Amino acid sequence: MSALRVILLKRDADDRVERAAREIGSFLEKQPQIDLLASVVVEDLSTECLDGADLIVVLGGDGAILRACRKLGSFQRPLLGVNLGRLGFLADLTARDFRERFDEIRNHKYDVVEHLMFECTLRRADGTSENFLGLNEAAVSAASTLEMIEVCLTIDDAPVTTYSCDGLIISTPIGSTAHSLSAGGPAIQQDLPVFVVTPICPHTLSNRALVDDADRTYRLTLPSTRTEVMVVIDGQIRRSFGVGDEIVIRRADVTCQLARMPGHNYYKVLQDKMGWSGQPRYNGDDE
Repeated sequence: MSALRVILLKRDADDRVERAAREIGSFLEKQPQIDLLASVVVEDLSTECLDGADLIVVLGGDGAILRACRKLGSFQRPLLGVNLGRLGFLADLTARDFRERFDEIRNHKYDVVEHLMFECTLRRADGTSENFLGLNEAAVSAASTLEMIEVCLTIDDAPVTTYSCDGLIISTPIGSTAHSLSAGGPAIQQDLPVFVVTPICPHTLSNRALVDDADRTYRLTLPSTRTEVMVVIDGQIRRSFGVGDEIVIRRADVTCQLARMPGHNYYKVLQDKMGWSGQPRYNGDDE
């Protein structure tokens, strides 16, 4: 079997991350049939660095994987997350797990699961535009106040509704357990080809989360506004959004490739990370 060519990708140059990178890098260098191509922070990742890589080990948390997906752009590679953060919904291996299960990794005994990503185009009233790649969600909300905003949603040129709300989220299945879930949206099985539209604190009680096909085109506009409004992509990119501007969200041409170890189960992750404990426990159950 040929050597596994690995890139060690660090969230940033934080002391704790650098210490973990040195420890895991030293571990990898001692392993047979492993070719450690590079150890870099996300911002320094280049297409030249990616050439020939079989696996990118991402050190950090879920945010590090979100940054890595965007940085990879059209050069997506399998990502294996080692969680140095708190929740670790996407990066679900600890550093100890990584070392203890490394024989499986070395022998390619992991599944590469492709996940929906989205392209968000922000078209300005002045004719300029910006394109962004995202994995979790695009959220529109008031920039600095709790003032309600109105957001018009159109899907495939069919007007859906105008939401009066604190904000509006369009998420992927991966993102359904992030901001969207906190706003009352559903948890979506991660391999479904759909988008979830979730209003934040809608003024109309009948406005609830909407699930629709990922092959449709979603457009957001503001009919009017009394406050500054922002669009936030994956919680990491922020841009102003005004009357006359338009946000267009579509399925991206690329997918996020996550390396999942044997035994990985979506519902087990929900139990472990989200506190889903199965059957309810009542007073007296242990008596």
